[in-house]
Amino acid sequence: MSNTRKFIDYLNKSPSPWHAVEELATMLKARGYVELKEATKEAWQLKQGGKYFMFRNQSCLMAFAVGGKFNPAKDGRFSIIGAHTDSPCIRIKPNSKVEKQGFVQVGVECYGGGQWPTWMDRDLRVAGRIIHKRPNGQMGNKLVHINKPFMRIPTLAIHLNRDQGTKLEINKEDHTMPIMAMAKQQIENEAGANLNAEANLNANKLNTQGSSIKRRHHSVLLNALSKQSGIAVDDIMDFELCLADYQPAEIGGAEDEFIYGPRLDNLLSSWTAVQALMDADDTLGEDPTCRMVSCFDHEEVGSQSASGAGSALPKYILKRICYGVDKNIDACAFERAMPRSFCISADMAHACHPNYISKHESRMQLTLTDGPAIKYNANQRYATNAETASIIRDIAWQAGVPLQEICNRNDVPCGSTIGPITSANLGIPTVDMGAPQFSMHSVREMCHVVCVDQCTDLFTAFFNKFAGYQMSSEEGFKHEADTNEANNNGQKDEISEN
Repeated sequence: MSNTRKFIDYLNKSPSPWHAVEELATMLKARGYVELKEATKEAWQLKQGGKYFMFRNQSCLMAFAVGGKFNPAKDGRFSIIGAHTDSPCIRIKPNSKVEKQGFVQVGVECYGGGQWPTWMDRDLRVAGRIIHKRPNGQMGNKLVHINKPFMRIPTLAIHLNRDQGTKLEINKEDHTMPIMAMAKQQIENEAGANLNAEANLNANKLNTQGSSIKRRHHSVLLNALSKQSGIAVDDIMDFELCLADYQPAEIGGAEDEFIYGPRLDNLLSSWTAVQALMDADDTLGEDPTCRMVSCFDHEEVGSQSASGAGSALPKYILKRICYGVDKNIDACAFERAMPRSFCISADMAHACHPNYISKHESRMQLTLTDGPAIKYNANQRYATNAETASIIRDIAWQAGVPLQEICNRNDVPCGSTIGPITSANLGIPTVDMGAPQFSMHSVREMCHVVCVDQCTDLFTAFFNKFAGYQMSSEEGFKHEADTNEANNNGQKDEISEN
């Protein structure tokens, strides 16, 4: 199976960040990567040549392979690719029960900066995770995926608002509530459920969880979740659910050259980074670096969470790796490793749209096929600098992967990534880059099939070859000055001898 088809298969199995992480973990386990527990009572016992991964909140994954010659006490360094698992979407609120005009609806919240009009008139499935009570009294955590056209957000007919033919204005509170069912039959079911919940509550006032979930969410939703997950409604404590487009991702276009699908931003970066980490395993034994892929959550809303790139998690894990390999390292080993290390912040980029050419910088108009783009921004919305860009250019040249550059017009605001956050929090040299695409943050996005192999090949080459590069911070700029001075002294000696 080609990389493109494997990626599409992954995309269709990943309707939520929790599913995306679970699928990546399945890939890693199949290639011999061992799961670590973050909250284990014992210190990690890591070995050179070992391959590991861990979860945070089930929506963030960190995978790493320890080079056979990784020595954190002497010259340890990390080669890191950072991406994210979340995408703009519509999520179900913690109190979602809505009935209006004879319809069962769902209260929802818009997550991130989505192209919300594209979510209208789409068949929507539901996916996420359920927190539930186990028979032993402990809490469990189970993924759930109602993979059918389960909800829909219908638009208003054009006859009732002629202006929306060219401009669809949406109030995110009033106009995004999906319709799930007709309410007539459910009113009786709800009444019965409420009576039972009240009876249970009177019988045992200390056990209010079942009545709480039934008060907050409609029985139509709860029964569907129970049926799909195998968890009794009364055992459901809470859940986090995303809506997702039911139509699967697929290869399309007249020449079968495009990928049409949801969440390309940024699951394409996450999948290709993990695939590259595994593809580079053959050279791990001789590598003095520790290779890592970090797939964070909550990038679309600022990364400031326990499972986001703005948390203390990256620093904690990198330090634990250093001490897990060599518990006798000195207190500054981690701080010495950071300026010698390198991070690729991998996030999708905007291809030049043929219908909106004026929105793109005329000298840097990305095509869909000419390779990943290095992202530049003088105001530090991206973390790229001349040195980090030069290193990735040289690696790409050796790998035979073309590169492009992108910088926004001065009159078009620039988004950001985990790159500046990672660079600032860790003090690690970073380059921002990503594959070009159309329709970013739409419910359906689009890129070219070559993007998958281009990113995979480049990221594989990065893991294979980064050990051969020296960062300027390792020797300082004095090294070059000394060389020039030596050359000058040599010329003077030669003149005097003649």
